[in-house]
Amino acid sequence: MATLFTKIIKGEIPAHKILENDQFLAFLDIRPINPGHTLVVPKREIDYVFDLDDKTLSNILIFSKRVAKMIEKAVECKRVGIMVAGLEVPHAHIHLIPMTALGDLNFANAKEAKDNELEDIAKKIRNHKE
Repeated sequence: MATLFTKIIKGEIPAHKILENDQFLAFLDIRPINPGHTLVVPKREIDYVFDLDDKTLSNILIFSKRVAKMIEKAVECKRVGIMVAGLEVPHAHIHLIPMTALGDLNFANAKEAKDNELEDIAKKIRNHKE
């Protein structure tokens, strides 16, 4: 059975896409910890991030770096934190979270976002694509 993220990748479920290439997709989390909280997923469905082959693992980090730089330009933050929890959806993914303090990397702070809020922040981030 396809994961939620595979359904997003295939366009079966809508998402606020930030950046995409042949291997990866970055899209906004619908329960962001902070505005701009983005998920980066490989298009190939693999459950656990450390089961990715070395090349894919390296490439997802390089892709994530590009997305993080876009977020930094669009959202007021000190840094974009990176978190790999891997329990929420059985599909490898990286959380990129705009942050001003270490405490920002806490899923307890996540709140449901309205679709129009997500669309606005997605446009701001996409405007910083190189």
